Amino acid sequence: MPKIAKQLTDLEVKNLSSVGRHAVGGVPGLCKQVGSSSSASWILKVTVGGRHQEIGLGSCRSVSLKEARDRARQLRAEVIQGLDPLQRKRQAKLERRRQQQRAKTFDQVAGLYIDSIAPQWQNRKSRAQWESSLAAYVSPHIGQTNCADIDTPDVMSVLEPIWQTKTETASRIRGRIEKILAYAKTRGYRAGENPARYRGHLDTMLPSPDKLKRKAAQPALDYHELPVFMNRLRRVDTVAARCLEFMILTATRQGEARGLIWSELNMAEKLWVIPATRMKAGKEHVVPLTGRCLEILQNMPQRDDSPHVFAALRGGKLSDATVGKLVKTLHRNEVELGHAGFVDHRQDQRIVVPHGFRSTFRDWAAERSSYPREVIEHCLAHQLRDRAEAAYQRGSILPKRTELMAQYDRYCASALEGAHADAITSIGMHLMSTKVQTLMS
Repeated sequence: MPKIAKQLTDLEVKNLSSVGRHAVGGVPGLCKQVGSSSSASWILKVTVGGRHQEIGLGSCRSVSLKEARDRARQLRAEVIQGLDPLQRKRQAKLERRRQQQRAKTFDQVAGLYIDSIAPQWQNRKSRAQWESSLAAYVSPHIGQTNCADIDTPDVMSVLEPIWQTKTETASRIRGRIEKILAYAKTRGYRAGENPARYRGHLDTMLPSPDKLKRKAAQPALDYHELPVFMNRLRRVDTVAARCLEFMILTATRQGEARGLIWSELNMAEKLWVIPATRMKAGKEHVVPLTGRCLEILQNMPQRDDSPHVFAALRGGKLSDATVGKLVKTLHRNEVELGHAGFVDHRQDQRIVVPHGFRSTFRDWAAERSSYPREVIEHCLAHQLRDRAEAAYQRGSILPKRTELMAQYDRYCASALEGAHADAITSIGMHLMSTKVQTLMS
């Protein structure tokens, strides 16, 4: 134990100016250490576990003699209890450093989470959608908030302004916040319950999104009008027209048809194999090709600058806007002409959209074919919830789908037969009359 020195007064301690260590008394081992540059600090000498240690207590300028003695007494009490003050100090410093490393804002954690899951996304659009939605709705409220401090009121500040006016977007935002905060907890950036969870938490403060949403079905053409529409479509000599026709005949999604590349086709087997990476459900989908589909493909030139079957002018795939504009033009023209054969009564004459043709196929198949529901759903690449129906996929379903799509192909080409011939003639005469009147005027 250090020698007990005489307890010096404040003035006496202040006058200790020679270089070296000077015992100041009051607490065994407490010294004033004076440096060559006239700087001075407090040092406490202790013995812990048989080892001599020197613990700095701060500069004499910032720590008074009384404060130095109080700190020294506290540290000596710890030593008597068997504790190591230096070890505790090092652990506290290490913990502060760890806390600083873990202290990340919501935006920082969101960026890390997006980087971690980006490889599982099929295209860059998914990342762009995540980043843009977070930047628009979340970052202005909690983007710079420490992730560890985010609580329910913070999440509510994001959701409440848009929950009832943009319900679907708000619901999606909530889910993304929940996943980011769950990631933050796993990585050690926060602790405790997830304040963005809905069931049993936010559902007590926010109305059910299912009851708020008023999701309108995609405007779809009545299948009775489809043959006339297809006849008009076949008269349009553009890549977009052939892509749209191919999409309708295969009952595929627009993105799947626009993204078709030559290597996905097996012309010998008359099959189109869409890889899992391009499918919404993440599973490979095999599409039987009908006679008209094969005819379209055989007439499409294979370009050296693009692997796409329906390539845009610059070599990439067609844009969704190009195909959508074609549908709008064809359907709007017929609606404006006032021909009942082209008015979609179910949608109050709303102009149809490309995705709506999948509903057109489903309605036709359900009402005009004798094939079971599971065959129809597989043609649409829908996931079947019923286990028995899902097992159907392992059976001989492809031949049935081939027959169904061939029947659909024939129906789409039936515009010049029976009652549809009158509709075509009427439209042709009207268009001719309109052109003549225009020329005469």
